[in-house]
Amino acid sequence: MGLRERFSDFGDRMRHKWMYRRSSLPGLKTPKPDWQKMKTSGWLRKSLAIFAVLLVLYYIGGAFLIHDIEDDVDFRPPAEDMTDGGSKAVAMMAALIQREVNDKRWTANDPFFIPSVLLDNMPNYQTGVMSALARFSFELTDQLGRLRGSSQADADLSKVSGLLQYPAETWIWDPAVSLWPRASAESQYRDARRALLSYNSRLAAGEAVFDRRSDNLLSTLDRIASDIGSSSSALDTAVDDPALFIDFGADDTFYNVKGQLYAYYLILSALREDFAPVIEERGLDQPWAEMLTSFRKAALLDPLVVTNGAPDGVIVPNHLAAQGFYLLRARTQLREITNILLK
Repeated sequence: MGLRERFSDFGDRMRHKWMYRRSSLPGLKTPKPDWQKMKTSGWLRKSLAIFAVLLVLYYIGGAFLIHDIEDDVDFRPPAEDMTDGGSKAVAMMAALIQREVNDKRWTANDPFFIPSVLLDNMPNYQTGVMSALARFSFELTDQLGRLRGSSQADADLSKVSGLLQYPAETWIWDPAVSLWPRASAESQYRDARRALLSYNSRLAAGEAVFDRRSDNLLSTLDRIASDIGSSSSALDTAVDDPALFIDFGADDTFYNVKGQLYAYYLILSALREDFAPVIEERGLDQPWAEMLTSFRKAALLDPLVVTNGAPDGVIVPNHLAAQGFYLLRARTQLREITNILLK
């Protein structure tokens, strides 16, 4: 008998010997689960029912706890974001990013296993807020943050305008794009906040520019008017297609525009302080206050359920049309202010 056969025979004998000993010892047998009996007794069915209830509670309860649309029109930047000699509008931008990205949860890019994936109003509201900040960042870079048009753009403000254009729905991983992790939307917005605070600190130290000329204010207001004009077109498209009872897309449009108008209300309130000498010199105190009132009313619209009925309907109101009225009124008042600045 060869060496290989001897080892094979020895292994067989030891395996049979061990199996014999194990079967002879009491308490070592592991009874096999009787799945049929467990199924018959309802154990599996009860377990699945409990799991389903817990899953529903996790998503619905979690979404309820996360949901928080803050439209506080008296919101002001915290003391740590305010810099003597800095821009109030820049501090407001940094404070809004802090609130929506750090203090709250950024919900626009939440994956399927986070309860806030069930939300749609809050993500649209946050996206609207960020779109207004992104649009205003262009004015900071191209107009307010440098002398005339021939000087070099501020490095921090250029960084801000790039970071705030990052898609709000981007999460850290998207297999449809790449198998590797990537920068999330909130990480980009946090970097933008740090650059805003850096710019304001340098501005206070006299190392940066915030050009408070009337033509810069005029250009900024023109851009804001154009931006909300684009939103009025989105509202018009939605109103042209009213729903008899429920329009599942109406609330998305409503809250996106609401977030945009809310952010512009706060930015324009801060610009009132930044450009106080120009506004007082041109006698714009009253027109500016009326314009802010229209933005304020639009930002505070908060129906229990957003409906998109016929504009002349009796039973089902059209909240998009109501929002559009205040939006167009604010836009008209912006144009009135720019006309005064032109003279």
